[in-house]
Amino acid sequence: QVRMVESGGGLVQPGGSLRLSCVASGIIFSIDTMGWYRQAPGKQRELVAVIRRDGNINYADSLKGRFTISRDNAKNTVYLQMNSLKPEDTAVYYCNVQVRIRRLDSPVDYWGQGTQVTVSS
Repeated sequence: QVRMVESGGGLVQPGGSLRLSCVASGIIFSIDTMGWYRQAPGKQRELVAVIRRDGNINYADSLKGRFTISRDNAKNTVYLQMNSLKPEDTAVYYCNVQVRIRRLDSPVDYWGQGTQVTVSS
């Protein structure tokens, strides 16, 4: 199975910054897409940003300019740099990885357990 390790969440003051990381491990043929989603209390899980293996990136419009996603393919790791954080950014942030276990398999989504980000004074 694919194992996901997320880190970097915590408490930060408004205007501060955090960097999240997510490492995927296990028997993996390839990782196609890596991304971050978040879910605030009472809301649906929403896209934050995704990045393809070739580097193509898609951000949520409301977050573009404050958040930056990147990946290290050699380490099977995706990062989310979050700057100018606002209280409304408070949510559980989930790592998502689209994985092919074997060469001929269709890609399958795997989710991390989530890491809490709280923006408050």
